[in-house]
Amino acid sequence: MRDDLTLPVLSLIACQMLEDELVYVLSTDQDLKKLFVIENSQSISFVRKLTSKNCRFKLLPLDNASSVLKKRNSSMSAKIPNFLVKLPFFGTLHNDNNEKSRGITTLVVNILKFGLHVDCEFLRSEIYRSIREMAEFSDGILLFYGNCGHSLRSLEADFKDLDCSFYFLKDKKGDIVEDCISVALGGNDTYAKTMQTGTSTGMFYLTPMWAFNWKEMIKESVGSYDFNKSALKSPLYKKLDKKVIKISNEISKGEEFNKNVLEFSRTFDMHIVEMEGSMDIARESYLNAKKNIQEKYPRKTSRTQKSSQRHIQEVNILFCKIYKPPVKVKAGHSVFWIGF
Repeated sequence: MRDDLTLPVLSLIACQMLEDELVYVLSTDQDLKKLFVIENSQSISFVRKLTSKNCRFKLLPLDNASSVLKKRNSSMSAKIPNFLVKLPFFGTLHNDNNEKSRGITTLVVNILKFGLHVDCEFLRSEIYRSIREMAEFSDGILLFYGNCGHSLRSLEADFKDLDCSFYFLKDKKGDIVEDCISVALGGNDTYAKTMQTGTSTGMFYLTPMWAFNWKEMIKESVGSYDFNKSALKSPLYKKLDKKVIKISNEISKGEEFNKNVLEFSRTFDMHIVEMEGSMDIARESYLNAKKNIQEKYPRKTSRTQKSSQRHIQEVNILFCKIYKPPVKVKAGHSVFWIGF
């Protein structure tokens, strides 16, 4: 983490399939002040949903992120000219602004392509690449991914030398969730109970994002049993549950979701079972990561700022020696320095 950034930075590396959950937690965070979204082709839908929820954000090219954050991620007090900050009144204002900026965390979101799940090694390499790129300007990184075939099981050990904390999507037991379906259902236990309602073979789970992208996933997964149409329509398929679990959420409800699920069920001759999804895993994991970052990395003060603050104190002492102290006024009235 660069020590010249004055506000802590929490970066989120997220699977495209979890963009609804991410939009939900960001749009309901009343304390969110600084949000940057890495500009790429995967972020288009995410940005559209953020806009629909009136979330304020700035698009940011990844290769320019570090320099942009260094410039923008400073406190409000930087707007006061240095020569004025040395004077008592403006010095007080400077310190007040610093107080207001405490508790603010800069968020940087990087959405990765959903097709990475086809190959666990490829998924791992792309996430690792993103971590290396974003660790340069991050105090912590929250992985909006599940275990995903345990492709990230050695992540913390592999990056132990980085000065950056890692956070994961975890359930109430503190276990990392299995995958995006476990996130959508509210945890591994609910996922397991849902599987037990059938043989678990031939059951398919559709969140709004999965329902919207299932055709694309077939193209990305040629030869995979999970998505291969001919495999699902083989004679063995008659012995399967042929059940699609429709998992709704608070972001993408409506006719489009219904239409996509119906098309999938008709294509593979499945009957639909509806379930209400949950945002609890996404929300709690996000809030815990943000709280931890704020506690572990309180608003940092650069060496330049520390020197400036010492100089302010010295000037104030000298000012008091030269000028008479201000006249006392009634309680509740402001005391102003005059004579400069």
